[in-house]
Amino acid sequence: MRSNRPYVQIDPDVLERARQIDLLSYLRTYEPSNLIKVKGTTNVYCTAEHDSLKISNGKWYWWSRGFGGYSALDYLIKVKECGFVEAVEILTGQALADWKPPPPAPKKDEPKVLLLPQKNANADRVTEYLFGRGIDYSLIQECIAEGIIFEGRKYHNAVFVGKDAGGTPKYAALRSTIGSSFKGDASGSDKRYSFRLLAKEPSDTVHLFEAAIDLLSYATYLKCEGKDYKAENLLSLSGVYQPKKEIKDSKIPIALSTFLEETPHIKTIVLHLDNDKVGRLCTAALTELLKKDYKIVDAPPPAGKDVNDFLMSYLGIAKQKSCRERGDVR
Repeated sequence: MRSNRPYVQIDPDVLERARQIDLLSYLRTYEPSNLIKVKGTTNVYCTAEHDSLKISNGKWYWWSRGFGGYSALDYLIKVKECGFVEAVEILTGQALADWKPPPPAPKKDEPKVLLLPQKNANADRVTEYLFGRGIDYSLIQECIAEGIIFEGRKYHNAVFVGKDAGGTPKYAALRSTIGSSFKGDASGSDKRYSFRLLAKEPSDTVHLFEAAIDLLSYATYLKCEGKDYKAENLLSLSGVYQPKKEIKDSKIPIALSTFLEETPHIKTIVLHLDNDKVGRLCTAALTELLKKDYKIVDAPPPAGKDVNDFLMSYLGIAKQKSCRERGDVR
């Protein structure tokens, strides 16, 4: 538990040493009985105390509580509820005084292991949730059949899966379907391969959205207008893109840059970003960064904050979620 100890000045070198200790190394050395390897995985672990606390890819995440961290220091403070000074002392005690972390491998060589939630026997709650947001029923069922949308077994979250060119799942966005504001990415997600629906025949245009539900909303709108959404490339950014203060210093979102590298025939990018300050800033940044090489079309939703707001208005569906959610990653 946290204590009310007086302020203690910690030597920066000592603090840095504590921060370098990863949770897996700490548990292996000092709490081996509390470390359990997750069956069917190569390098994913949980703790005996908390089976929903998963450790992989140098990070940990406590799924049942909705938070995580990178180091043993984070774990001691957030999970064990140790005070900061106490946690540092635990990690820099005599037994760990000479501990040195292994040299990190180059990031480009570190394989990411995607840890997908276990699938529920059906996707009834996800279907009800998405249908309630105006998403076309047959579109939902097609995505479920393709395996790019499913319902998590334990928490009944909607899971939106992104696959690479070979069809291997590489990314998953999670979204609560039961009234919670929970949202996030599955551990090991590679944002180069965000949720997408690609054209069945080659198209030189890609439509860009902030989130999976906005993408599905646009596909639904096209169907309502008698158009074939399967003739379009639809790509989500898996969340809000944050440009730098100076636009010239910004980078193209990795999901988009990867798609453009793998689809060199693209000529036009249509931006369906939100009708708020952040969305307008993102649109301005992407337009500036991409206009030399592509035709950029600014196509924000005609009404409402985002594409799903517009779809629900278009269909005459009353909003079922709080205003706070509309700013969340879906």
